[in-house]
Amino acid sequence: WLNAQVAGGYVDYHATSASYELTPEQAAILAEESSPVFLPHAWQVVASMWADETKSLDAIKTGRGVGWGEHDERLFCGVAAFFRNSYSASLVQEWLPALEGANEKLAAGAKIADVGCGHGHSTVLMAKAFPNSRFWGFDVHEASISAARQVARDEGVDDRVTFSVTGAN
Repeated sequence: WLNAQVAGGYVDYHATSASYELTPEQAAILAEESSPVFLPHAWQVVASMWADETKSLDAIKTGRGVGWGEHDERLFCGVAAFFRNSYSASLVQEWLPALEGANEKLAAGAKIADVGCGHGHSTVLMAKAFPNSRFWGFDVHEASISAARQVARDEGVDDRVTFSVTGAN
């Protein structure tokens, strides 16, 4: 299998040491769990689609749809893990500074709503970066809100962050 990966250009082989190596780019995608482009978490999203096949077929036939909270649990965990690294790499460092005046308002003490917060990773990152501000995260999925509350506790910002289950209507 590994030799097939070498033939496909996914892995390098060193004949003198009979060892295999990922290039830095491949390692960022396949092996570095904190990398903003780490891909394996995305497979949880794909697995949730397979698990939801019957629900999806029924939705197509009836037109009723599948509510966000009705999906397989792997969808929520996969989406949260997949995006967490991008938020960690870019939210505070690039995305917020690109919004004119955002950093100044956050540093001074703003009230922020994170609608559709999922597991709360973006909310918690902002709370850590801007201790004078207060943050509220909202999501329709109760298990995601429970996870977000735990993330806030683990990161020590639960005194400035409130997460609530809220409908999308």
